[in-house]
Amino acid sequence: MKKRGRIITFFLIVIVFAATIGTTATGVSKNINLGLDLQGGFEVLYEVEPVDDDQEVSRKLLESTVQTLNDRVNRLGISETVIDIEGEDRIRVQLAGVEDQTEAREILSTSAILSFRDVNDKEYLDGSDIKEGSAKQDFDPNSNAPMVTLQLKDANKFAEVTKKIKNMGEPNNLLVIWMDYQEDDSFAEEVKKENPKYISAPKVGEVINSTSVQITGDFTVESAQRLANIINSGSLPVHMNELYSTSVGAQFGEQALNKTVFAGFIGVGLIFIFMMSAYRFPGLIASINLAIYIYIILLVFGLMNGVLTLPGIAALILGVGMAVDANVITFERIKEEMRTGKSLLAAFKAGSKNSLKTIVDANITTLLAAAVLFMFGTSSVKGFATMLIVSIAVSFLTAVYGTRLLLGLWIKTRYLNNRPGWFGVKQSQIKDISDTTEEEPTIFNRTVDVVKHQKKIFVFTTFVLIIGCVSLLLFKLNPGIDFTSGSRVEVLAEETLTTEEIESSVEEMELEPKSIVLSGENSEIAVIRFDKVLTDDRIADVKQHFSELYGNEPNVSVVSSIVGEELVKNAIYALAIASIGMIIYVTLRFEFFFAITAIIALLHDTFFLLVVFSITRIEFDVTIVAAILTIIGYSINNTIVVFDRIRENIRNKNRVIKSAKELAKIVNTSLVQTFMRSINTTVTTMIAVLAFLILGAQSIFGFAIALAVGLIAGTYSSLFLASQLWLVWRGRSLKERPLDFTKKKKIEGPQV
Repeated sequence: MKKRGRIITFFLIVIVFAATIGTTATGVSKNINLGLDLQGGFEVLYEVEPVDDDQEVSRKLLESTVQTLNDRVNRLGISETVIDIEGEDRIRVQLAGVEDQTEAREILSTSAILSFRDVNDKEYLDGSDIKEGSAKQDFDPNSNAPMVTLQLKDANKFAEVTKKIKNMGEPNNLLVIWMDYQEDDSFAEEVKKENPKYISAPKVGEVINSTSVQITGDFTVESAQRLANIINSGSLPVHMNELYSTSVGAQFGEQALNKTVFAGFIGVGLIFIFMMSAYRFPGLIASINLAIYIYIILLVFGLMNGVLTLPGIAALILGVGMAVDANVITFERIKEEMRTGKSLLAAFKAGSKNSLKTIVDANITTLLAAAVLFMFGTSSVKGFATMLIVSIAVSFLTAVYGTRLLLGLWIKTRYLNNRPGWFGVKQSQIKDISDTTEEEPTIFNRTVDVVKHQKKIFVFTTFVLIIGCVSLLLFKLNPGIDFTSGSRVEVLAEETLTTEEIESSVEEMELEPKSIVLSGENSEIAVIRFDKVLTDDRIADVKQHFSELYGNEPNVSVVSSIVGEELVKNAIYALAIASIGMIIYVTLRFEFFFAITAIIALLHDTFFLLVVFSITRIEFDVTIVAAILTIIGYSINNTIVVFDRIRENIRNKNRVIKSAKELAKIVNTSLVQTFMRSINTTVTTMIAVLAFLILGAQSIFGFAIALAVGLIAGTYSSLFLASQLWLVWRGRSLKERPLDFTKKKKIEGPQV
């Protein structure tokens, strides 16, 4: 009865989750807020400056500014708005799904300080004289042209003003209406321009004793309504200078979403197939838990009101790799225990117990990298870090407890006792339980001595480092505008583009591009770089020009030199803090020697990544920093799995290790034992990365390249470089500090 009850319990759990996912997945996915890169929109980082010299930018002032901005955004009818205060004097605004980005930017950045002046720029009225919410779009009764009307609070005051203006005589009897007048502005200068800064300058021919004011000019219905909305939203208590902005056309967002989701489905599907091929029945159990993991991730992220971006989806799929890793570690340990002759139940218990501490150590070090990303990252990188943190937490629960629960139900029925093939273990590989002789672990049934090739490993690594240094000195990196400041325009067309065609279009707008790069399957995407920051008017012109030319609104990013410098500084801080955090953790859990060699391996991976980007000339932007930190997490994950097995094998000797030869043998055994786990984890993660690289959106191509290269470098460094460095370093100090496990169940390292 118990056997039948466990099988029924298993199927009930699977059916309940399948029914829940099937009936609610659509609703869960709809509740997730999509980022700018997945539905279009724009993001702006403003630096706040006081209007008056005696004004201070306080927290209260910033909060008041945010409230006014929210009111303006509400008038645009945009629901998915994120407005955050950053630091002491900055405000970041994210508007996803906005259709008219030019209008939205104008409404946001206009301080809306209205003033009525004469031709000599003397002020008579300001925004405080206007009734709140009275501005509206109307039509001139004489010409039927669009205009803006508003109501004043005091008719007598307006009569006095119009009397003074009238008495100035022609041609000076003009009431000049300004929006955001500044000290160096002048009507005398602006009136000569085709597009003056002032809004309107109506002639005053008689005294007006009324509260009604008409603002006429070269308005369209839309521009008149926009001005009315700005006036009604109230003036901002500060000036806002744009430091950074990025806008994504709706077509880019839709294309990116479709391609990335498709790539994700393909990647996850291939991972399922690989797991079931490599681990048979446990692989099927792992696949069930991976499906549950993805559903829970989306559910939790939606409940957190998180904003899902392209890097966020990448983090979700990479989280699948982390979940797979936990399963692979457990399954490999169960297979090892089965080969020693233990019963399936005993092998399951021992394998689960021995793998738990390795999984914990590996996940915590990756969490460190994700936490640093969250602290120092920009909005899209923060989204990636948030998703990675949630992914790690949920993958730990589903992979460790979910898989063990479902697999345990079957193992405890004893139905699988005489079916080792269901676990990928051949009957001929299982020893008699009474046979206590130690067998050398093998890779594909071959005995391998990795340590014997130590010199070759060091020579190869040194050669790569020299080539890398030469490459970086000669070619350097190709930094994006995130780090250099300037502007970047990404154009999407339905047909194949040419450099000459884009260059001609840019010249028509009297702009000088620094570079033009074509990309996409059929060169339908052109990336134009400018070494200067484009003004708001220029951005509007560029968008209009390419929208009319190709039918798609281009993506535009603008970064000031201040933000570029900060990004470089924050990237260095992030790498330094992540490294220090890992040194401390690995020292506490292992020993100082392990920590230092692990960090050397991480520096090797980072350096190798920089070299590849230097040679290929792929643009190095802020998302690549996120990729580097992700690879650091994965690399330390792999390295810790190897170090954990070395520590365990030393502990199993239960004696003082004084011989470098004996230590070398232990290290080699540990490397062979963890080889298949490292390869399988890398393969599953690489499947997801390659899916993004081949099938994903163009905007994460560089990100996917960085992850793919980093995975290869990280696997090499953790399997070969880190362990060999530790062996050489620790082996030389055995006489002074032998590895003693006879009294304490921990490695005795140097005092730190």
